[in-house]
Amino acid sequence: MTEKIFPDGAVLVVGGSGGVGQAVCLEFARAGTDVALTYHRKKDNADAVATQIRALGRKATVHQLTMGDAARVEAVVEEAAAAHQRLHTIVVGAGTLAEQVLISEMTVEQWQTVVNQDLNGFYNVVRSTLARLKAWGGGSYVHLGSGGHLRWPERDVMSVAPKAAIEALMTGIAREEGRHRIRANTVLLGVIEAGMFLELTKQGKFDAHWVAEVQKNLALKRWGKPEEIGHACVFLASDRAAYVTGQRIAVAGGYGI
Repeated sequence: MTEKIFPDGAVLVVGGSGGVGQAVCLEFARAGTDVALTYHRKKDNADAVATQIRALGRKATVHQLTMGDAARVEAVVEEAAAAHQRLHTIVVGAGTLAEQVLISEMTVEQWQTVVNQDLNGFYNVVRSTLARLKAWGGGSYVHLGSGGHLRWPERDVMSVAPKAAIEALMTGIAREEGRHRIRANTVLLGVIEAGMFLELTKQGKFDAHWVAEVQKNLALKRWGKPEEIGHACVFLASDRAAYVTGQRIAVAGGYGI
């Protein structure tokens, strides 16, 4: 019999249709909890991972979401809460495809897009879930952050900067809401063989020179696997980490040391 490490209800995985997000959803299902997952445009991906979750014997619901749309965020949280009766964990892993530019090259439009969709979108999710978590007796936030907080990765400003602001909010949630049995922790992602990294590789953004330079900064000379992010998320959200809050676990192959 599988050890029960989550309360009744479900985890809400914002960005569950992405390459990393899919793996996170499946690891939560394998750990014994139901899953509500969101997608932006990739409904087929979301439906496919929901089918896999159900094959594992867990309930799965799929919801279309644009994080920057506050009204839609509220509607999705309401839908997921109604479908599962309770959400015990909120994983925020959605993000705008981060074009690789220097700070000096970034356009106003690029900056406004990542702030409106990623940073303001995170706030929208918290605004729609925090009071509910309190009413349910507590819960957990897990943010998929950037290994760029450990050592600045040149040209990755569109990913790292908004996530740094989100990290400040995560620290605030951990400090202010612990009294309500709400925890907040982050998984800092290194180069993971999925999602944004694969998409930018297809676009030719990461050439052999880039690979060699990044490898120099890794203690473990390989890219990470998406399920390794899922393992960390499950731990931080579970009862096994009940006394862990305000922390960042880098799943980044030793990047930055």
